[in-house]
Formats: sequence, structure tokens, C-alpha cells
Amino acid sequence: MQLIKFTFILLLFTPIIMAQTSNSSLYEVSINDISGVPIDLKQYQGKKILFVNVASKCGFTDQYKGLQKLYETHKDKLMIIGVPCNQFRNQEPGNAEQIKSFCSLNYGVNFLLTEKIEVRGENQHPLYQWLTKKSMNGNKNSTVRWNFQKYLIDENGNLLDYFYSFTKPMSNKIIKLL
Repeated sequence: MQLIKFTFILLLFTPIIMAQTSNSSLYEVSINDISGVPIDLKQYQGKKILFVNVASKCGFTDQYKGLQKLYETHKDKLMIIGVPCNQFRNQEPGNAEQIKSFCSLNYGVNFLLTEKIEVRGENQHPLYQWLTKKSMNGNKNSTVRWNFQKYLIDENGNLLDYFYSFTKPMSNKIIKLL
């Protein structure tokens, strides 16, 4: 009789336990590039991915140089994806064409840029829900504090670590994980 009670309790609570411990795949997240074309994140499986929420009018905007250098140096094993966001003091007010032009003309950016999204709050994009919630990424909880916060993903789509804005793209903290 006790075995039946235990089995019933286990069956009753298993879905709850699994929901709290299961994580989803980064490769299932939908996001568009800056031109509105869907990005298949699965195409980057086998490479590390560095997601960075970017802005054109920020004190950290000069990090575009370091991001481009990091990309050029490691593009055989790393994809950098810049994610424009206007949530921090309206420092990315431009439309898609203005953002692309700014990045290309001023920093020679040729790594991938996404559509402009929200990285925190009520309208947080599913990509940043995955990046910031341990229940989804299976590793860490975090909060996006400012522009140019970085999230490094391994070759299998697992969150390795995140770095606040003060960590420069060519920092040893990032390089040693590549």
C-alpha cells in the first residue's frame, strides 16, 4: 500500500519537478536579423556564440572595435551576434537601416546584427529570457544591467558565462573561454 502511495505522489509531482529543472535549447529561439530575415541559430552549432546587446550612443559604443577584432581573429570558431536595444537611456534610437549604416561606416562591423529588441522587462525577447533565466539555460540567472553586456554560449548551445559592460571584448576573461 505504501508503494502505491509513493508511486502516486511521484507521478503527481514529477511534471512539476521536471518543469523546474528542464532547460530549453537556445537553437529553438526565434529571432530576426536586422533586415527582418529569420536567423536559424542552429547553423552556429559547433561554434561558440557571443551575444552582445549593443547601442550606438553609449559610453561603451567603442567596444564595437573590439567586437569586430574578436570576430575577425576567431571567426572560425566564434560567431558574434550584436543585439540592438534601446532600453538604456534611449541610446539606440535609430531604425534598422541607421543602425546598420552606423556600425558599418564607423566600425566596419560585419558580424551579425539582429532586429532591435528588449533585453529585460515585461517585453523581454525570448532570446534574453533564455540567456538570463537558469530555468531555461540550465546554468545561471542574470540581469542585463546595461548596454554591451555579453553572453558566451558553447559549441553545443550551453551558456558558459556572461560579462558586464566593463569587460572588453578582447579581455582574457573571454579569450580564455574560446
